[in-house]
Parts: sequence; structure tokens; C-alpha cells
Amino acid sequence: MGRPTDIVLYQAEWCPYCARVRQKMTDLLLDYKTVNVPRAHSERAQVKAASGQTSIPVLVDGEVVLDDDDDIVPYLVKRYGNGHR
Repeated sequence: MGRPTDIVLYQAEWCPYCARVRQKMTDLLLDYKTVNVPRAHSERAQVKAASGQTSIPVLVDGEVVLDDDDDIVPYLVKRYGNGHR
């Protein structure tokens, strides 16, 4: 059982950057909600509403909105890693 969070990850199963983020959250034992988005950017209204753009992954954690795996992974480690609860 993971640690509960308010994290929502906008992602797609075929996206390697999303897989990197999912793996980090698994490593940190975090529970989170996923929103699988369409392949076509023009159909990603939910992502645009959350982050102002249509690329994935997008992580929303309360007031924090990040839209690049190179930003998301360090954020997760800082916020939830190293025994932080």
C-alpha cells in the first residue's frame, strides 16, 4: 500500500517520459491518480486546462503544476523522498 497523495498525473501509457515519472512514484511508494490523455494534442483539453499547454507528462500536486519529467522527478524526490512523510 502506498502513501496517499493528492497527485494527479496526466499521461499516456506509450509515453516514455510518463513511464519515467510513474516509475519514480512507484519507487517512492506513492498513491496517485492518472488521467490517460489522447494521442492527439488537439484533444488534450484536460491537460491544457491543468497546465496551459498540451505536452505530457503533467503532474499536479495541489498548487504545484509541473510539465516536464526532468522537473517532475527531482520534485518528487525532494517532496516525498528520503523518508519524508
